[in-house]
Amino acid sequence: MIAYLDGKLAYKDPTYVIIDVSGVGYLVKISLQTYAALHNTGERCKLHTLLIVREDSHTLFGFYDAAEKELFEDLIGVSGIGPSTAIIMLSSLSSSEIKQAIVSEDVRVIQSIKGIGLKTAQRAIIELKDKLKKEALAGGVTPNIFAPANAALRSEALTALVTLGIQRAAAEKSIDTILKREGNDITLEQLIKLALR
Repeated sequence: MIAYLDGKLAYKDPTYVIIDVSGVGYLVKISLQTYAALHNTGERCKLHTLLIVREDSHTLFGFYDAAEKELFEDLIGVSGIGPSTAIIMLSSLSSSEIKQAIVSEDVRVIQSIKGIGLKTAQRAIIELKDKLKKEALAGGVTPNIFAPANAALRSEALTALVTLGIQRAAAEKSIDTILKREGNDITLEQLIKLALR
């Protein structure tokens, strides 16, 4: 229905963005891959989109490149993987890592993502392995590196994890453990990815 949005990036968060297209603000859910690829607010951007219509909501999902959107569509086609779980998968691992794990039948890697159990990981491999083998493996997205103050970094990561459906107490514990180990040199994307594992 809405193939893409081309407009000004009005607001940017690790889990969603607002794109201003001719004075209309579209709220679009995104993965960390897309977050890392987007530039600063106020700049023009284009997102490939997919509108998911449910009884109680119309949710727009956005992707920086078409390959990520195609993988998202493949993932939500697997029984047991909904749009929220697919976004968590695309936030935990790069598109190429997910494709590689599925093609090489690495259940452990798929299962390492929060919310993915053994049966779901096996189902994803069985249903997508042959299709992904035919496609060329795409390269990963280079993360956008910045070093905000520890408190701000912790707060943003916590908000993103809670928005993704992780319980607040578990998210706080995970973030604190990672920050103690990694220090201030970690980016927001890396922190969230590590917390999702």
